[in-house]
Amino acid sequence: VQLQASGGGLVQTGGSLRLSCAASGRTFSNYNMGWFRQAPGEDREFVAAIMKSGSITYYKDSVKGRFTISRDNAKNTVYLQMNALKPEDTAVYFCAARTRGVPGIRVPSEYGYWGQGTQVTVSS
Repeated sequence: VQLQASGGGLVQTGGSLRLSCAASGRTFSNYNMGWFRQAPGEDREFVAAIMKSGSITYYKDSVKGRFTISRDNAKNTVYLQMNALKPEDTAVYFCAARTRGVPGIRVPSEYGYWGQGTQVTVSS
């Protein structure tokens, strides 16, 4: 599956952005999807994940209540709605896909397919 992330940009503290990740090439509904982020000099870290049906989601503790992951299997797209953004959310955001189940859902190396990343910058 090929993934194309978009929607990043520059926003002030407290603002909102919605990231999109469009999938192509394989049956999108067969994949569990994740969002990760990587700040300069830091390791890539888990942000959120959503299972194939869209009914089960997982979040990094620091984004709970601010970020919402969702998917539209008819449009082959996964979204990350980010509200109440903080400067520490600044990073390149990546979407990723995997066919395996819950174990390892938060681990970048457990994902086999990655999008190219989209920059999110939150100014203070």
